Amino acid sequence: MAKNQVQFQQGYSLFELMEDFGTEDKCEQALFNWRFPQGYVCRDCGNKTFCQLKSRKLLQCNRCGHQHSLISGTLFASTKLSLTKWFMAIHLLTQSKTGLSAMELKRQLGVNYDTAWKLKHKLLQAMKEADDEHPIGGIVQLDDVYWGGERRGGKRGRGAAGKTPFVAAVALNEQGHPVRMRMTVVNGFQSRAIAKWSARHIKPETIVISDSLACFRAIASEDKHHFRAVTGGNLDMLEHPAFKWVNTMIGNVKNSLRGSCHAIGAKHLPRHLAEYCYRFNNRFDLRALLPRLARVAVRTPPMPYRLLRLADVCG
Repeated sequence: MAKNQVQFQQGYSLFELMEDFGTEDKCEQALFNWRFPQGYVCRDCGNKTFCQLKSRKLLQCNRCGHQHSLISGTLFASTKLSLTKWFMAIHLLTQSKTGLSAMELKRQLGVNYDTAWKLKHKLLQAMKEADDEHPIGGIVQLDDVYWGGERRGGKRGRGAAGKTPFVAAVALNEQGHPVRMRMTVVNGFQSRAIAKWSARHIKPETIVISDSLACFRAIASEDKHHFRAVTGGNLDMLEHPAFKWVNTMIGNVKNSLRGSCHAIGAKHLPRHLAEYCYRFNNRFDLRALLPRLARVAVRTPPMPYRLLRLADVCG
C-alpha cells in the first residue's frame, strides 16, 4: 500500500531547530535575512549601507544616521523574550498537529502564562493575516458551523445564545483531495454577511457546493458557480461526497480545540480557527513552516496587548 507522501514527509526535529536557531546570534542573523532579503535598506532615505552599534543592538544608516533595532516595526517589537524562545514557540505552534494551549506553551518555554498567551495570540494573528491574503478556489465544499453549546434553560438551535457562527470551506483539487481550507467567523448567516465573505475569500471561477441554507445563494455571481444540495437535516448526508471533506475538517478542528483549550471566547475564535487553517494549508512542506511564519512576523506590525484583546470577530 502506497504511503501518503504528505503524511510521511520528513519533519523538522527539535535537534535540527537547536542546530539552526539554538543561539541568539543565529536567530538574529536569520531575522536580518528575512527582514532584508535583498540586503539592508534604510526605511527613511533608502540608503543600502549601515553599521551596527556595539554599545546597543541598533542598526544605523550610514547616510542619514537613522537608528532602529532589528525587531522594531515587526511582530517581535518591544519583546523582552529572547529570540530563541520566539523561534521555539513558532516551531511548537507550527509542528503541533492538534494544537498547543497557552498553558502548555508556558511550560515548554519556561515563561509565565500571560507571556505565553500574548506570544501565542500574536503568532496566531500573523497566521490569520497571512492566510486571509490568499482566497481559495477550484471546487469548494461549504458549510455553516457554530462554536459553543447551548446554555442551561436557554434557547436551542441556530438562535441559541452563546453560539458563534462561522463558515467552513474546503477547496479540493482535480483528484478530489483537500488542498486548502478556510474557517471564518461571520456576524450571522444572512445573505449580506455571506456575500461579503465570498467576495473576500473565494476566487473567481470557483465551483461552490453547499447545502440549501438560503443565505448561501448570495455566493452565486457572474464569476462564481454555486450548487445547492437539499439535505433536509439528514445526517446520512454527512458522508455524501459533496460534503465529506468539509465535515471531516469541521470535526477534526472542533475535537482539537476542545482537547487543547478549555474555553475560547468568541472574539478570539477567529485566531484559533486560523491556526488550524494555516497549518493545514502549509502542511506540504513541514520544514518550511518556521521560516515561512517568521517571514510573515517580520512583515506584521507590532501588536500590543490592547489590540490582542480587541480582536476582530468577523473576517
